[in-house]
Amino acid sequence: MTQLRDRSCQRCEGADVPYTAEQARSLMGQLDEHWRVTADGKSLRREIRFPDFYRTMSFVNALAHLANAEDHHPDLEVGYGYCNVRFSTHDAGGLTERDFICAAKTDALL
Repeated sequence: MTQLRDRSCQRCEGADVPYTAEQARSLMGQLDEHWRVTADGKSLRREIRFPDFYRTMSFVNALAHLANAEDHHPDLEVGYGYCNVRFSTHDAGGLTERDFICAAKTDALL
């Protein structure tokens, strides 16, 4: 099986069906242990800490580049020394393979 971080997101055409809780759990082992599925089961979330604002923004810029290349964009909450990242496939109404691929690629940035 190809590692998630080595895959590319397939263009979403609105036909994606969100993963079941069991499907999501099966992929969590390929992500850093700090990722969590949100209580509603529709998003992946990770809180990342940095020693300063410069490193935070460097990460945010790298993640923006990655998200643009994959055409799958996270919701970000950014402040001094932290970035909270949330992936969800809004068109599907929940989690899809795209979210897990981008989460794994986010891990690789760190």
